[in-house]
Amino acid sequence: MPGPARPGVRALVVDDEPALVRAVAGYLEREGFSVVSAADGESALRAARADVPDVVVLDLMLPGIDGIEVCRVLRTFTDAYVIMLTARADEVDKLVGLSVGADDYLTKPFSPRELVARIRAMLRRPRATAGQEEPEGVRRSGDLAIDPSAREVRRGDEVVELTRTEFDVLAALAARPRQAFTRRQLIDAVWGGDWVGDEHLVDIHVGHARRKLGDDPADPRYILTVRGIGYRMGPG
Repeated sequence: MPGPARPGVRALVVDDEPALVRAVAGYLEREGFSVVSAADGESALRAARADVPDVVVLDLMLPGIDGIEVCRVLRTFTDAYVIMLTARADEVDKLVGLSVGADDYLTKPFSPRELVARIRAMLRRPRATAGQEEPEGVRRSGDLAIDPSAREVRRGDEVVELTRTEFDVLAALAARPRQAFTRRQLIDAVWGGDWVGDEHLVDIHVGHARRKLGDDPADPRYILTVRGIGYRMGPG
């Protein structure tokens, strides 16, 4: 049984359904999180700037500024983990939400226990260089350089701006460049072994990383598809 959240972990819950906000906030507070809430996009952005959350639970459909635009703006000033909530199982909503920097999504109705499990899995992932005693070596694939210590990716002289989750997927692949990873292996490496959800989430993040790297999905150089298995890094 997991213990309470580490001291100081802050969550921002954004939804225009008061009953859902109360339920989610109450569950997170019982699990040891410090929680603030917002009912619309404008107040969500104000709260995020004032409270500096570690994780944002963000509804897709909000009055005023919608969740997609809120997520886009959040990514200009915070690297907080973002879980998008949607009332529709529409793949377009999920893809668009993740393309602006969301780390995960849940479709309503959902279990608060599952939401907390997803958040805990994300919080176990390293943030920037915290806690590292010495820098890890730069990993290369052709003209691509992946620096785990600086959490920076360069293609030639150009810095490639990836979200935290896109970087984590790329770094996991680059750590073992000749290994073909299944989706489940990447889930375990990036999200954690107790993560439960749609494993095709990996495909979405790989697709966004490829686009930002200028990698042609039909003839990729950096992230290769291994048919029937998953993905591996290119030949270098």
